[in-house]
Amino acid sequence: MAVPAAAAAHLAAPGAHMTYANLPIAQMHAPVAGPQHPAAVRAGRVLGGPPRNHGSGHVVDTSMSAFHFDDQLATFDARGYAAAPPGGRGGGGMVGDVAAAAAAGGATVMVPGLAGRGGAAARGGGGAPFDPAAPAAKRRREAADAKAAKRAADVAEAAAVVASGGAWTLVRRAPWADRAVAPAKPTEEQVAWLKAEGFIKEEEEEGEGGEDGGAGPLAVAGGGASTSASSALTGTSKFHGAAEVDELGRSWMVAPRGGRKAPPEACSLPRRQVASWAAHGKGTSVVRFFPGTGHLLLTTGLDGKAKVWDARSLGGGGGGPPAPKLLRSYSGSTRGIRDAAWSGDGARFAAASYDKVVKLWDAETGKVLAGLGAGSKAMFYCAVFHPDPDKSGDVILAGCGDKKVYQWDARTGEAVQVYDYHLGPVNTVTFFDGGRKFATSSDDKTVRVWEYGIPVQVKLVADPGMHAIPAMTAHPGGGHMVGTSMDNTIVTFATTGERFKSVPKKTFKGHAVAGYACRPAFSPDGRYLVSGDGEGKAFYWDWRSGKVARSVQAHDGVCIDAAWHPLEASRMVTAGWDGVVKCWE
Repeated sequence: MAVPAAAAAHLAAPGAHMTYANLPIAQMHAPVAGPQHPAAVRAGRVLGGPPRNHGSGHVVDTSMSAFHFDDQLATFDARGYAAAPPGGRGGGGMVGDVAAAAAAGGATVMVPGLAGRGGAAARGGGGAPFDPAAPAAKRRREAADAKAAKRAADVAEAAAVVASGGAWTLVRRAPWADRAVAPAKPTEEQVAWLKAEGFIKEEEEEGEGGEDGGAGPLAVAGGGASTSASSALTGTSKFHGAAEVDELGRSWMVAPRGGRKAPPEACSLPRRQVASWAAHGKGTSVVRFFPGTGHLLLTTGLDGKAKVWDARSLGGGGGGPPAPKLLRSYSGSTRGIRDAAWSGDGARFAAASYDKVVKLWDAETGKVLAGLGAGSKAMFYCAVFHPDPDKSGDVILAGCGDKKVYQWDARTGEAVQVYDYHLGPVNTVTFFDGGRKFATSSDDKTVRVWEYGIPVQVKLVADPGMHAIPAMTAHPGGGHMVGTSMDNTIVTFATTGERFKSVPKKTFKGHAVAGYACRPAFSPDGRYLVSGDGEGKAFYWDWRSGKVARSVQAHDGVCIDAAWHPLEASRMVTAGWDGVVKCWE
C-alpha cells in the first residue's frame, strides 16, 4: 500500500527541547515548499538568502475562510493533497499527491462534489480545479451569471407557453386549502352525561355557535321574538329569611345602622377559619360582598343558582356560627353561572351564565328584570356594572366568546355599543380612571384599553411572552391593576396618567394557577393581594415587596375566587369548586 508523502514526514517529540535526527537523503534534497519571498534568488544560493519574517522562513498573508482551511487541512491529512493558496510555491494549484488530486477531480473530504464547482472532472478534462481562495468578486460574478442564465431560461419557457396558446395563470392558494376541517363534537357517551347533568336539553341542537357568534344583544324586556329570548326572562326566587320587611317597614337588604362608613386604615392577614358551609351543589364560582357595607354576601354556583347570605352572622369570635343565614336564592340558569356583579347601590346584580345570556336580577324582589344577549350563539364570560354612581345599575358591559364586548342599557335592554377589536373570546372587563376608561383581556393574549363609549381601542398591550389573562382586578388605591396569567403568575399593569403599560418587575409567583380563572382580590387598604390556585390553596402576597406573606390550604378542589370584606380589617371569604365557601379572620 502506498503511503502519502505527508505521512512519511519526520515529527519531533512535542515535549522535547532539543532533537537529534539523521534525515534521509530524500528529505534533504526535497524541493522547498511554502511561500517564496519576492526578493529570493534563484536556486543555488544558500548563504545570504532572502530576509525572513518567521523563524521557519517567509510567511505570505492570504484570505481564506475557516471552512475552506479546515476542509483543505482534513483533505491533506486523509488523501495527501490540498489546494495551495495563491502566492505560494504551488502557484495556486494542487500540492502534495497531485496524481491523486487529478484522479479525484479536486474533490475534498467535506465537499465530495467539489469537482462539479470548477474541477477538471466537471469540465470533461482541462481547466484548473476549484480554488477556495479565489477572489470574492469573481465568485459573486459567477453566481450572478448563473442567476441570469436561470432567468433567461424561465423567460424562454414562458414565451414558449404563450406562443403555443397554453394557459398562463398564477394560482395562489393557502396550504391545506383542499382539506375540510370538521368541527369537533362530543361522543355519544359524553352527550349522555351532559344530558344527565342538565347541561343539554332534549330540544336543544348540538353544534350551535360559530366563530362570529352573532351574539344578538336583543332587547327582551318587552317580549322576545324567539324561544330563547322569552326563556331569558324566566327565573324563580325564594325568600328564606324570617320576614322581608321589619317592624319599621325596612327591607331585608337595608344596611345596619351605626356601621363604619370608611374602610379600615390598615388590614392584617387572616389567621384562622371561622366559618365554612356548603353553598352550592356543583361548585361555587363567585363570591361578592355587598358594595360599601359588606353586610350581605352574594354567591353563585355551577348549579345555576345565585344566593344572598347574611354576612353579619359570619365570624363573631371563636364561638361564631359555622354558616351564615341564607336570605334569598335565585334560580334561572340551567348550565351554571360563570360571573356575577353587584350594581353600585346593591339593588341589582347581573349574572353571566353558561346558557349564553346575562340576566339582570332585582335583588330585593327576586325578579328577572332583563335577559341581555338572548339568542346569542356564544357564551358571555364576564359582566360588570359601570362604577359611576349616576350610571351604576343602568349600564352593563359583558365580554363575549364572539370576541366582542357589549354595552347594554339595562333600562331598555338594548345594546348601545359594541367594542370589537379582540381576536379571541373576551375574558375580563375592568374599569379604571374613574370609569372613563376600561381594560379588556382576551384569549388572544393581549390587553386592550378603551375609552368608555368609544368603540376604538386607545392602547394595545401585546408581547410574545404574554399569556392569556382570564381574571383581572383593579387596585383599590388606583394606579394599578393585576391579572391572573396562565404561566402561574399574577402580572401587574400601571394605569397612572395617560399611559397604560405592563410592570414586569412587579410579578407575583408561588401558586399553581395555569388553566384556571382564579380571581385575585385586594385588601381594602391595598396592602395585601390574595388569590386561590388550582390545588385549593390561598396565597397572600405583600403588595410592596411582592413576596408570599402566607399560604393556607383553603379547599379540597380549585380555589376559584376570593373577596375581602370592605369594612372588616382582617375578614375575607374564599370559594372553591368543592361547593364550599369559607370565612377567614
